Parts: sequence; C-alpha cells; structure tokens
Amino acid sequence: MATKMPKVPVVIVGMGWVGGIIAAELTKQGVKVVGLERGKPRSTADYYMVHDELRYASRYDLMQDLSKETVTFRNTEKMAAVPMREYGSFLLGEGLGGASVHWNGQTYRFLPYDFEIYSKTVERYGKQKIPEGMTIQDWGITYDTLEPYFDKFEKLAGISGDAEQNPLVGKRSAPFPTKPMVKTPILKLFEDATKKLGYHPYMMPSANLSEQYTNPDGITRAACQYCGYCERFGCEYGAKADVIVTALPIAQKSGNFELRSYSNVIQVLNDGKKASGVVYVNTVTGEQFEQPADVVIMASYVFNNIKLLLTSKLGKPYDPATGKGVIGKNYCYQTNGGNATGFFDEKQFNLYAGAGSLGMEIPDFNGDNFDHTNLNFIHGAGIRISQTGQRPIATNSVPKGTPAWGKDFKQKSLKYANSVLSVSPQGSSMPWKHHYVDLDPTYKDAYGLPLPRITFDFEEQDRQMVKFMAGKSAEIMKEMNPTTIGSADTLAAYNIVPYQSTHNTGGVIMGADPSTSAVNSYLQMWDAENVFVVGASAFAHNSGYNPTGTVGALAYRAVDGIAKYLKQGGSVV
Repeated sequence: MATKMPKVPVVIVGMGWVGGIIAAELTKQGVKVVGLERGKPRSTADYYMVHDELRYASRYDLMQDLSKETVTFRNTEKMAAVPMREYGSFLLGEGLGGASVHWNGQTYRFLPYDFEIYSKTVERYGKQKIPEGMTIQDWGITYDTLEPYFDKFEKLAGISGDAEQNPLVGKRSAPFPTKPMVKTPILKLFEDATKKLGYHPYMMPSANLSEQYTNPDGITRAACQYCGYCERFGCEYGAKADVIVTALPIAQKSGNFELRSYSNVIQVLNDGKKASGVVYVNTVTGEQFEQPADVVIMASYVFNNIKLLLTSKLGKPYDPATGKGVIGKNYCYQTNGGNATGFFDEKQFNLYAGAGSLGMEIPDFNGDNFDHTNLNFIHGAGIRISQTGQRPIATNSVPKGTPAWGKDFKQKSLKYANSVLSVSPQGSSMPWKHHYVDLDPTYKDAYGLPLPRITFDFEEQDRQMVKFMAGKSAEIMKEMNPTTIGSADTLAAYNIVPYQSTHNTGGVIMGADPSTSAVNSYLQMWDAENVFVVGASAFAHNSGYNPTGTVGALAYRAVDGIAKYLKQGGSVV
C-alpha cells in the first residue's frame, strides 16, 4: 500500500528541461512544487575530466536501463512488435536533467510555417497536395504568439548565434544573448560554397556558450572549451546549457521546491475528469508513495508521457482504424539521409576539436522556404555541416570501396581521420494515420505496466524528400572541392537498430480542437483541466530543425497557463 504524502499545489513528473523551467518559474511566484525524477541526482562535478567515450558514448552511462523500461517497435500493424533491449535509433536519458545533460546543444526555433502547416500548405498548393492518410494539422498557436517564449528560453540558456536576421527563419524580437561560436576553416568552406550557390548560410544556434554569460536569473557560466565531448556526455564546465546549471538552481534557492530523486511515477490518479495526484515508486527501496496535488505536470520524455496517460486511463486513446481519439496520435521521428561526404587528399582539418552545436546551416530547403509545386513531398530539411568532435572509437570514415576491416581499412582510417567532411540534411517527419504509439499487449516493464509500442515506418514522402536533399548536399559538397565524394539518395525502411536521432515527437499533440488534439495551446489537457502535458509529445509533426528550442518555448508558455489555472481554475483558453 502506498504511503500518502501531504498534498502540494503542484507536482512535476520528470526533471529535465521542461520540469526544471516550470519549477523555477512557479517557485519564483511563491508556488510550492514537488519535482519527481526517477533517476539519480547529478551535477557538473560528476563529469570532471571524464572524457570517456567508451563509458558514455558506447556503453550509454547516462541512459535508461532498457532491461527495466523500454519500448517495443514494429514497422506496420501486420508485424509483431519486439522490445528494444539495446540502444540504437534513439537514446532515452535517465537521471536529473534528463536529455538536457546528454544533448548536443543545437537550439533552433521551428519555422512560422510549422505552427500553421495545414493552413499554409492548403493556402499555397490546395488540399490535393496533402496525401491521403497524412494527418498534418495546425498547432493551435502561431509563431508570433510563441516568439516571446523562444526569447525567454534563449536568454535562460545563453544561446549563441548570428547577430544578423536570416530572411528564411522567423523574425526575432531580440538578438541572440551571446555571439556565435568560432567560425572554423570547415565552416568557412561551407559558407563560401553555399553563398556561391545563392543560399543563406548562418551559424548554428548553440547552447554551447561562445563566451562567459550571466542569464536574467543571475547565473554565470563559463565559455565552451571545444573539447568535442557533448553528445552523450555531461559538460564539466557547465558551458553546455542544461537544466541543472540554468533553471534548477533558481527553484532550489527559492525555498518552495522539493526534489525527490529515484522516484518513478507509475500512475496519475484521476476520476476521468481531473487528477488528484500521482503514485510513484522509490527505485532504491521499492516503496510506493502517493503524492496528492492540485495540479499535475507531466514533463517526462515523449514515450513516458504517452505511456502514463494510457496506463492511467487519462484522455482518449488513439484508434488508427477510425482516426478517433488523441493519446498516441501523430508519432513522428526525424528523416535523416542524403548526406554527401567529401574526402580531401590535400587538406587536413582539426576534426578532433569541436562542440555539439558548432556548425553552419542553410534554411533554404526547410519548411516551405522553396516551391513544392512539382515535388512529391511537403516540408523539407535543414542542410548543415557540423564540427562536433571526431572521437576515436566511433569515427572511422573511409571512401566507398574500402574493406570494412584489415590493413587497408586501418590505413584509410588514419589517412582521412582529419580529411573527411560531411554535408547532412536533417529532414522533417510528417504524421500519418498509421503511425502511432499505443500499449503493447504482450510486453511489460519492471513494474508490471505495458510497454509503449511504436508503429512507424518511412513513407514515399520521406524517400522523395531524401532524394531531393541528396542532390542539394552533393551540389554543396562539390563546390567545396573535395578529392572524391560519396553520397546516397535512397531511403530504406525504418530500422530501429542503427542510431539516427533522439528527436521523437508527438502522441499528446496540441491544437485548437479537442477532437483532434490532446492539449490546448498552454499544454493543458482538454479532458483533465488540472493536468498539463509538456514537451515534444505536444508536437503535431516534426520539423527539419532540432526540437529543444521549441520544447523550451512551450515550457515557458505552459508556465503562464499553469499560473492562470492556479488562480482561477477551468480551461485557460
């Protein structure tokens, strides 16, 4: 039997970017908040001089234990889903800070087009442009409404970026808080090539600080050292923004916040209309606790948000046969492919040095920044070059035709270790009626709860987009003048085994219509007024940009809705 704790105004499930931002902002307003994190506590001290690629990048030290909790996967409903027991396509973080600890720091804003994708597509091309079965919809909010919240997040994190406004991205109310990162010879090569082709390159917006910065809450952090250990690693300098070095200290100093680590929420208590709190398990002792609360904030990763709602019978489960219901609907991923790789026999670059968000991108083929009239796809991709640091275990790029092992492989690996560059599209992912997340009928987690089951595959839309982007990537790489170029313009069926991206989205999507969305523009559930479900689970599709900047903006937007609800109750829209 669960031990019942004293009631609090707000309980937050998950203490990553979303949980930390909401906790900081509410506690500044005097609201008492309990934050539940299923993993262990962390600080920058945990990473002092621990540049251990084997431990973190290969053995996934910061990630969730898949033997206890995981997902199952199938490409189609005709296939049997099986559990993901080894890390592959995406990484599920665990512990204080969540994915904010192990991310790269690439912090884009979604395009104005993204938030009104259905209306804008129909307006320009007509309804016939949208294929049968594609379930794109407007998000119930505009870029202009969300822009001040983007600005808040960027100032919290100290995002480094170009001072000049790029004409192909959303307008800004203020410049980036810090200057762009160092423009290395690699980035200059990409910049010159893309400008010569008539495109609009700009420095990648970076949560790796370009200079020492003090944010509006008075927290000062040091500049990036370009060590190349960002993705899958915690930052010992605190230069890479994460919630532990930005928002959480504010909540912890307020006197209004209690953090409980090793606290895994297994149920949202509710009567079908309102939540009364949550039940969680202490992962060390196995004890169960009930935490009553006036407001429940679900701020964990996409799959956990969906799973908790479904297992708690909160909201209407999505039914792909009828298209009715909303929980689990519009699961999307990221469509990567179409890279162009250049090998330079006469040039060497310092590829070992880098940072997670050291790069340059062109937005010319993202969103609807180009004419799709004669193309068999909508949306697009950001095309970029990154210098994230070529760590030795994972990096062995060799020209096509080189054996996969042996003397020749070793010689070519050494020869091109600092002489290979890649131009990479990161493509959008559109929702389809038959792409969704539900509960697996067979497999359960360590607590006896069903695992979330993903049904997803790439579509012809994605293959056409990758083929188009591959041509643009090759064009740019050719202009960079390598000795040889390797590229591919085909996209096979989605395979969960190789790593691709941790940009999973959807399942608890936002919108203006309760029949087609789970939450409103403040991320408040239509079916349970005191439950706010915040994060990338709210995305109605995924853009060609990294999701974290938009997640941060939505977290700040949700704070306003939560504060309003605490004062007056009811729907906040």
